[in-house]
Amino acid sequence: MTARSTQHTRPGRVRHRAARLRHTIGGLGAAAVVAAAVTQPAAAQAVGEVGIPIGSVPEPVVIEDLDGAAVDLAELFGETPVLLEFWATWCELCEALIPELEDAYRQFGDRVEFRAVSVAINQTKRSIRRHLERHPVSFPVLWDTRGRATRALQAPTTSYIAILDADGRVVYTGVGADQEIVRALGDLFGT
Repeated sequence: MTARSTQHTRPGRVRHRAARLRHTIGGLGAAAVVAAAVTQPAAAQAVGEVGIPIGSVPEPVVIEDLDGAAVDLAELFGETPVLLEFWATWCELCEALIPELEDAYRQFGDRVEFRAVSVAINQTKRSIRRHLERHPVSFPVLWDTRGRATRALQAPTTSYIAILDADGRVVYTGVGADQEIVRALGDLFGT
C-alpha cells in the first residue's frame, strides 16, 4: 500500500489492514520455522542440493582474472579436479570458510585447481585487490563481472562451492560456513 492510497482511507481502516498484514506475516514466519524444523538439518540441505545438479557438466565460460586477462574455465574443467568458491569481500560466510579452504588447499592443492570467483556485486577489482592485501588467500582469484560463471554453475549465493572431478562433472556443491570441503575432496580421491 502506498502513501497516496492511504490518504483517502480512514485511519482506523489503515490500522486494521496493518494489523491483518502483521498477523499474516507472523503466521507465515512461524510456518517457515516449523517447516525448517521438520525437514532435513540445514547442513544437509546446504550440501549437494543447491546450484548446479550433481553429475552435471557446466557450460564452459570465459571470465577474467583481476588484471583483466581472459580465463577460459573450459581449460580448467576436465583435466584435473577443480574447486570453485563464489565469494565477495563483504561476505561473512566466505570469510568463515577461509580456514577450511586453506586447509583443503594445503592437503589437495597439488591435485586440485582452486579458484575463488569474485561476484560483481557491491565490489570492484580495486576493492578486491585491497581486501586481498589485508586477507591473502593461497589460490587465484577471478572476476565474474558479467555473471557468466555464476549462471553456468547456478551459484545461488556467495559462499557457494562447487567441486568438479577430472572429467568436469560436478561432484559436490554446498553453501554456507559449515561445509566439509576437506572431506568432500577426500571422498573424491578415496582417502
